Amino acid sequence: QVQLVESGGGLVQTGGSLRLSCAASGRSFDRRGMGWFRQAPVKEREFVATISWAGGSTIYADSVKGRFTISRDNAKNTVYLQMNNLKPADTAVYYCARSKGSGIAITLSMYNYWGQGTQVTVSS
Repeated sequence: QVQLVESGGGLVQTGGSLRLSCAASGRSFDRRGMGWFRQAPVKEREFVATISWAGGSTIYADSVKGRFTISRDNAKNTVYLQMNNLKPADTAVYYCARSKGSGIAITLSMYNYWGQGTQVTVSS
């Protein structure tokens, strides 16, 4: 059974920071790439960042490049998303997901397991 549990969301002011965590149970990591997506109200779920199994490759959405950092600790079965200089446009439910392969993945169809999401709200 693959289980992904996000945490670390909350309410923050513009310019503030949050660190999201995604803990995977059992063999959930299983040499897979991981990703973060987000979904704002009445919008489609969108790609935020992805990291390969070994952590050597990352890709970010243009909207978060330079502000967000994805990382992982395979010994702890955990992937992180450090979010700095947050903006109201970053307000969304953030989801972590496990890729079908070991590399980076930027489309929803490349992922087959998802967490339940954590709310991030940035006030102006």
